[in-house]
Amino acid sequence: MKKIAVIGLGYVGLPLAAAFGEKREIVGFDINAKRIAELKDGVDFTREVSREELAASTGLSFTDALEEVRDCQIYIVTVPTPIDEFKSPDLTPLVKASESVGKVLKQGDIVIYESTVYPGATEEVCVPVLEKVSGLKFNQDFFAGYSPERINPGDKEHRVTTIKKVTSGSTPQIADEVDALYAGIITAGTHKASSIKVAEAAKVIENTQRDLNIALMNELSMIFARLGIDTHEVLAAAGTKWNFLPFKPGLVGGHCIGVDPYYLTHKAQAIGYHPEIILAGRRVNDNMGPYAAAELVKCMIKAGQTVANARVLVMGLTFKENCPDLRNTRVIDVVKELADFGCQVDVTDCWADNVEARHEYGIDLIDNPQQAQYDAVLIAVPHDKYAQMSVTDFRGFLKERGVLFDLKGILPLGEADLRL
Repeated sequence: MKKIAVIGLGYVGLPLAAAFGEKREIVGFDINAKRIAELKDGVDFTREVSREELAASTGLSFTDALEEVRDCQIYIVTVPTPIDEFKSPDLTPLVKASESVGKVLKQGDIVIYESTVYPGATEEVCVPVLEKVSGLKFNQDFFAGYSPERINPGDKEHRVTTIKKVTSGSTPQIADEVDALYAGIITAGTHKASSIKVAEAAKVIENTQRDLNIALMNELSMIFARLGIDTHEVLAAAGTKWNFLPFKPGLVGGHCIGVDPYYLTHKAQAIGYHPEIILAGRRVNDNMGPYAAAELVKCMIKAGQTVANARVLVMGLTFKENCPDLRNTRVIDVVKELADFGCQVDVTDCWADNVEARHEYGIDLIDNPQQAQYDAVLIAVPHDKYAQMSVTDFRGFLKERGVLFDLKGILPLGEADLRL
């Protein structure tokens, strides 16, 4: 049985490595020595894999030394693929990971990529790096595969093994081998694509489709606000039809939905096509933070408040509920816009790490907001802890005439002063 190395132990790599470690020998590699030390102690800061699950993964070992993965025959790359300040793909982590693998690549080895990329990136960007560093020839000395990750951070029901896996390989034989490899741990089954490009395209459109559906809901919420209609009430009525899709308005961030469409549009523009619908959806979703802040300010003014120096409590900073992931959270857009209006903004989050929040966004989270101290409270992320609170609990933080903004619609109709 071939030995596996997983390169990158974040939200994607660690759950995958732990799943393989229950069945066979595998090495988890990460350049972050602190992360490796924590994992050796059974601690996963992402909270995706429990101490008990790590202990049950008896075939899994961890290292930050590249030489310790040299004896592996299969390398699975699971590093992030973010966008830069110009919303263009930043393939730096992927290229650096490929350079590292290239240094230990041997005759007959297989390199499988799970990172989200545009169609063609594996063979056009990664493979040339592997060839250059290793001195080996693609599809003669070494081979490649692509099996896009489908990790949903914070979701304890849909885990890596219970989500159907798309697989592919650089030759028909390698495609079969890659498919069989994943079939050994994926209880939900696999889907073998005809080529690496097809598998890459499948991944990037999954989140593009969600992005566009949410953009439609966001645009509808802006229209209905002008009509004096509650969007969530409209969606509840429309949802009684069997084929109406249950999407809701909100902030679209994170490492997938708010990022992946830009990989597809980048490639489309590179081949001479301007993707109007996809980019229009991105513009709508990227503007929701400032829009939400402006709506809150309007509501505060109508309540007779002075906006300058008003105290606002934002509850939730992570990009989604019940996970500590702060990557590309769009709650920060609301916070910055409120600060631009002159508000004093406090942010609390029962899941986020204060050190990371300070490092990434310059925000010092508060643990225990004071009662009756705020002119407005914005429920930004529906963590279970917040969803279990009553409207009385939320209003307890407010001064007289304070405004309660339920951005995600977790409270019953009519209990908040404002919601998208």
